[in-house]
Amino acid sequence: MVCGVLGGERAKMANGVERESGLMVLFSDEELSEMSGVKKGGDHIEVTCGCTSHRYGDAVGRLRVFINGDLEITCECTPGCQEDKLSPAAFEKHSGRETARKWKNNIWVIVNGEKVPLFKTVLLKYYNQASKTANGSHRSQNGRACHRDEFLRCTRCNKERRFRLRTKEECRMHHDALADVNWKCADLPYDKITCDDEEERASRRVYRGCTRSPTCKGCTSCVCFGCEICRFSECSCQTCTDFTRNAKVE
Repeated sequence: MVCGVLGGERAKMANGVERESGLMVLFSDEELSEMSGVKKGGDHIEVTCGCTSHRYGDAVGRLRVFINGDLEITCECTPGCQEDKLSPAAFEKHSGRETARKWKNNIWVIVNGEKVPLFKTVLLKYYNQASKTANGSHRSQNGRACHRDEFLRCTRCNKERRFRLRTKEECRMHHDALADVNWKCADLPYDKITCDDEEERASRRVYRGCTRSPTCKGCTSCVCFGCEICRFSECSCQTCTDFTRNAKVE
């Protein structure tokens, strides 16, 4: 028995994933045998996950683990919750977790009836492989630099709000917000803040998530001028169009 679907005889692919008897093996049955809520998909598996807030309790969701390393969470914290395709960091924030930004520790899955942090499971195998391949010495496959946190000013209250650019999804949020001339605090998709919320302290805003220096003002390690993570082929803006055209030429 194996997890996943897709065709092909038994063979090991470049990333170590095997195909056998018409199925794609992401994880063995033994690795997943004690996990709760396992479901099989064409290019992913799905398991029950959650994040615990001391104030609000457990926020439960469904974690999808894709073969390319992507992680998506559909939140089921309440019957009417509409949050879908959240990054782990966004789900952690949405749950109300007090010590956020440590999602590998704070998001858990149930193994043999116990809550186990993601980093202690096999579920981050492809995520970690993708991170190593993409970052190398903090750079992506095409040599582009990483992405530090960026700030955008609200057109209503004039406060600066932080955008973290770790994933393609987060980069798209910042990209679309930057293009919106009327962008406001309430439009921030993962923090659920309003103009009444306090702006980050100046002492906190200097920390921009650079892999080389936390107070970096823009070095070659974190300033990107265009890569497959922060440019979008389906976007018609000039920046994305130029990048897509140049990438095809190359």
